[in-house]
Amino acid sequence: MSIDLRGTEVLVVGAGIMGAGIVQVAALAGHPVKLFDMREGAAAQALEKLAATLKSLVDKGRLDAEAARAAMERMVPINSLAQARGAGLVVEAIVENLDAKRSLFRELEGLLAPGAVLATNTSSISVTAIANGLQHPGRLVGMHFFNPVPLMKLVEVVSGLQTEPTVAEAIFELSKAWGKTPVHAKSTPGFIVNRIARPFYAETLALLQEQAATPQVLDACLKAAGFRMGPCELIDLIGHDTNFAVTNSVYAANFQDKRYVPSLLQAEMVAGGLFGRKSGRGFYAYGEGAAALPPLPVAVHEAPATARQVTVHGVGPIADHLEHAAVAALAPQGWGPARELASDWIGLAIDNARLVLTDGRSAQQLAHDLGSSDVAVFDRPVVHPIAPGSALAYAVAPSAHAAWRTQAGAWLAALGFTPLPLADAPALVVARTLAMLINEAADAVLQGVCDEGGADAAMKLGVNYPAGPFEWLKGWSVDGVAQVIHALDAEYRGERYRLSPWLRRRAHRA
Repeated sequence: MSIDLRGTEVLVVGAGIMGAGIVQVAALAGHPVKLFDMREGAAAQALEKLAATLKSLVDKGRLDAEAARAAMERMVPINSLAQARGAGLVVEAIVENLDAKRSLFRELEGLLAPGAVLATNTSSISVTAIANGLQHPGRLVGMHFFNPVPLMKLVEVVSGLQTEPTVAEAIFELSKAWGKTPVHAKSTPGFIVNRIARPFYAETLALLQEQAATPQVLDACLKAAGFRMGPCELIDLIGHDTNFAVTNSVYAANFQDKRYVPSLLQAEMVAGGLFGRKSGRGFYAYGEGAAALPPLPVAVHEAPATARQVTVHGVGPIADHLEHAAVAALAPQGWGPARELASDWIGLAIDNARLVLTDGRSAQQLAHDLGSSDVAVFDRPVVHPIAPGSALAYAVAPSAHAAWRTQAGAWLAALGFTPLPLADAPALVVARTLAMLINEAADAVLQGVCDEGGADAAMKLGVNYPAGPFEWLKGWSVDGVAQVIHALDAEYRGERYRLSPWLRRRAHRA
């Protein structure tokens, strides 16, 4: 039997930023809403701020005046939970503390009608654990909004082990009615977004730990891949203390799984109070007197005149782009590249040198495997069509001759990129990060945390990724991702870079 929550009275517990946002969304959707907070006067103050927010939206033409007035009439602050006995839905948005949430829901269970739905906005605590001790644990479900609630479309509908399917489905449908995009999730550490997102931060932190590049260069590479902010910028915005706490929470909840191991570099920054924007300094300096960042390297867009023969190797969109770019770069010299479609690698052979799309191996490893000292690897472009001047990481084999060290970057510039040199780290930046994001999403699907569509929607709507992990996978290949992860594992020799069985079962060469 289905549960219909349309028009039901909603009780929101917690008058902080998240709670107030939930009140706003519910009231604008037509629900009578009561707001409670343990702090005296906090609920009334939150509604006063909401009134100002709605007025501002009206003044800007983003909200109808009558809709704003009606919504405010539906919002009522209360100073006792007993004043909300008629609520058919509770959404809890209090402090992230298991004992506090358990205590609240036990009290609410004794006050509300047996059919009332209990929802928690927890971002990290097990829904199963919160429900422990309730007389009817099946009525509790996760309803995880993202900040700011009125603007962010994603809602993770999180089912604990005892959550009744009808309850989860009721919250799923209600979220849609509130103008959100819900995705079903199983109660596991980090749910969908906070779990799958870990490699976005972790791989950059690992590269910084190895001194492979500066924060500015790493951010530029990932923004060229379509991310609105680079990892270092984003961590500075979130706060290193907050980001580090989430990482530690996921790490501890997964019994110290090496995939989620926190960064020593970030631990040091947190210990030193370098939290980012909130403290005035993180990876970058903020506020008055902060020094401007140095400009990224200026690329020279002329093909070196010393080449006698250029061959484009491989098939696919990236190889095709390289061929078109090489034709344009060599045209002023009156000749063009050859094309070798049968190669098992993508890139350019320039006389005896090799400019190779990364498959995860370091430039030095490729130099050994190809039997050529003059080898450079470049990162994976993922935005198509590739925009002229896109930042692109590359690394030159330490064994390369001095001339090739200069020419590798010049060739990438001639092909239309802004080449950014890195130390010879396996899989560079974008390929490394995307492979691990895909791998984490694959494991989440394997374990029933979500399905492929849910993972894609969650990452695009919850953290504004330019694409979902499985969308990236479609534009790459399972074998290609597996090869990168195997190369990382071979380099670092640990449990962190292990291929998800979901990918392994679909790879031809795993």
